[in-house]
Amino acid sequence: MNDVLKAIEKRSSTRGYKAERPTKEEMDCLLRAGLQAPTAANRQEIHISVLDGSDPVLAEIEAERTKGMVPPHNFYYEAPVVMILSGDAGFHWSAVDAGIAVENICLAAEGLGLGSLIIGCIRDAMSGEKKAHFAEALKFPAGYEYQVAVAVGYKAVTKEPHTYDMEKNVSWI
Repeated sequence: MNDVLKAIEKRSSTRGYKAERPTKEEMDCLLRAGLQAPTAANRQEIHISVLDGSDPVLAEIEAERTKGMVPPHNFYYEAPVVMILSGDAGFHWSAVDAGIAVENICLAAEGLGLGSLIIGCIRDAMSGEKKAHFAEALKFPAGYEYQVAVAVGYKAVTKEPHTYDMEKNVSWI
């Protein structure tokens, strides 16, 4: 089995990270993987904002997301790096393109021995009353909006990949 298929087979969401940050070389690999993802009409409109897990804007997003709740973990499970992907708000396919990019990042992370977690739970916080503030703080290009996020780092916990039922989930026509 080739390396890509092994990464797909092994990858699962990581919800616990070591404090150690991925190296510059590892981060460059992840960013290249995301930016090399195909985009509709080759628009290449996805922008990636990279934050250290201790960045105060992440705490602001968490506060907006939880509004008084006290969850056991923040939305990125204390990962040392969070990437927030934005896309052209006026382009119909930005969400799909960001999804493809984030999956490339996650598969590259798995191939490098890193963990990852695709994050959608901050959508309401990112599109709410502080939308413009977050867009500015995250240096989104003009006219761009949040699409998806991903946490990455060295795994402190592991879990088995999901199982699937080929008979249930596939129809051969």
